[in-house]
Amino acid sequence: MPQVLVIQAQNLATISLPQTQQHFTQPEKPTGSTWRIPVPNDFRLPEHIATELQTAQCDFAVLPDLPFSHIKLIVSDMDSTLITIECIDEIAAQAGLKDQVAAITERAMQGELDFEQSLRSRVALLKGLPESVLQTVYDHALKLTDGAEYLLQQCQQNGVRFVLVSGGFTFFTDQLKARLGFEHAYANQFEIENGLLTGRVLKRVVDAQMKAEVLAQHAAELGCELSQIIAVGDGANDIPMIQVAGFGVAFHAKPKTQAAAKLAINHNGLEALRGWFA
Repeated sequence: MPQVLVIQAQNLATISLPQTQQHFTQPEKPTGSTWRIPVPNDFRLPEHIATELQTAQCDFAVLPDLPFSHIKLIVSDMDSTLITIECIDEIAAQAGLKDQVAAITERAMQGELDFEQSLRSRVALLKGLPESVLQTVYDHALKLTDGAEYLLQQCQQNGVRFVLVSGGFTFFTDQLKARLGFEHAYANQFEIENGLLTGRVLKRVVDAQMKAEVLAQHAAELGCELSQIIAVGDGANDIPMIQVAGFGVAFHAKPKTQAAAKLAINHNGLEALRGWFA
């Protein structure tokens, strides 16, 4: 199958890439944000060009030259991927516990702590908070990642199933489903009694294994190959699904996740997922 080197950056036309342009004379660097360069099947990017692209804060990847309609399934993390925040840290901020909870979150995302144990310990610290703080976080702290709405629009236009699978919480995934127009989401559920968080979660925790299981479930439902699946996330709990998918993407990710992924987006938003494909 033909291969293509895809280089992406905001304002790509204004970025100086002399070594890259000298090496690849056709096609010329475009005026948009994506430069698609046909390359041989055995192509290896020269180290000096990779260094130039990294220094210029360009994302780049060598991929099969495929249309986006080839993709049948995208499985995405929520916190620090589809949205810019870690919801549990912002909930903790309402109780003056953000630093304490965020430190545990960071260690869990780095893969230093068992995810389920770390989640339960963080949720326990939220005991007694009013349920209303969840809506406060959604209304005032939650922001979509750049390119999220565009990516969802492109999924809908091209018949790509988008599945959100999160170690976060259903309160947020349910509202994002309605806001962005996708059908499938999996997350943890707070136990709430008399309008207060009890400090516990209901049912099974959505951990790394469950994320991979959700990917496999939807792949089976769609009858698609792994080569037709994108999995994207930033944390250690995303690694199993990233490693299974044909296109496993570390998104502004922790080092352990970067090392496990075939592909990385470090400078662009989620629109770069779409930009890899014709």
